[in-house]
Amino acid sequence: MTAAVLTRFGGPDALELHHDWPRPRPQHGQVLVRVTAAAVNNTDLWTRQGAYGLPDDPAAQAGWLGAFDFPRIQGGDIAGVVVEVGPGVTGDPVGRRVLVDPALYGSDDDDASPVGYLGSEADGGFAQYVAVAASHAHDVQDSPLSDEQLACLPVAFGTAIGMLERASVRSGETVLVTGSSGGVGLALVQLAAARGAHVLAITSGSKGDAVLANGAAQVFNRDSPDVLARIRAAAPRGLDVVADIAGGPGLAAMMPLLRDNGRWVIAGAVAGPVVEFDLRRLYLHNVQLIGSSMHTRVHFRRLVGLARDGQVRPQISSTFPLAEIADAQKEFAERRHIGKIVLRPQ
Repeated sequence: MTAAVLTRFGGPDALELHHDWPRPRPQHGQVLVRVTAAAVNNTDLWTRQGAYGLPDDPAAQAGWLGAFDFPRIQGGDIAGVVVEVGPGVTGDPVGRRVLVDPALYGSDDDDASPVGYLGSEADGGFAQYVAVAASHAHDVQDSPLSDEQLACLPVAFGTAIGMLERASVRSGETVLVTGSSGGVGLALVQLAAARGAHVLAITSGSKGDAVLANGAAQVFNRDSPDVLARIRAAAPRGLDVVADIAGGPGLAAMMPLLRDNGRWVIAGAVAGPVVEFDLRRLYLHNVQLIGSSMHTRVHFRRLVGLARDGQVRPQISSTFPLAEIADAQKEFAERRHIGKIVLRPQ
């Protein structure tokens, strides 16, 4: 089969396109999925670069869990069709369109957190075929979404729904979304607005209209010198929740905008992973700082339900053939896109 294979940490040249890579065989409890669409994520770039660091050395090259095995087929966002089943798989899923949960969970508990990730600890979707646990291949045969739209959901919308669930976002609350024009950011805006939250969003000035169209009540230009004053004016009683995928110095600058008992949930660090802030802003105001990595099984099933009913509207920025994965990742890294960048392996 054709596959984009990561052979080492490094730049785009660390990805090798092979047309004779062994096609996986589904093992016990697995299904083989013919990949029809796979989206690009920050995780793909950071994993390729080895940019996750280690607890005692933030600059060290490492995967998100530390040690990393090569070669690896990346890609956690997968939509496709089941073409084969392994021993022990019940039912008849062959021929069904599926959305793949990319998380590898630490236990069978519904609320277990991920301890691995397709495309990192196991091969993912940047190939024509991928073998996954049958329980992770969710039937979306009748979803009105296209395969490309479905492929936008697992990582971005899965991360977003996990953040909103862990922060207990409720109707009527004021939620600030950072980095709101990317895949996770737009998903946060959509899903928070659908819960009845009043959504404020930070993005670059040129992308504001798209963020408003996805459900934000007000958008702020991150480069504006008075952005903090504008947000404070829009939420005079304080923010209930900050849903942050940026990190960096914005965390310290915006922490005082949270009301007492507010929640700051974070699932990314594109603006910088190492931060400094005044701990008094945290404990004197009973603020909760919540780390959120991906989703649980319960979160993902809720997302699949939204996909089946067409209640989410993933926005696609551009589509590339798998052979042009380096160009797709280059476009992603430039961060001028709005929504998701999708690869077509076939």
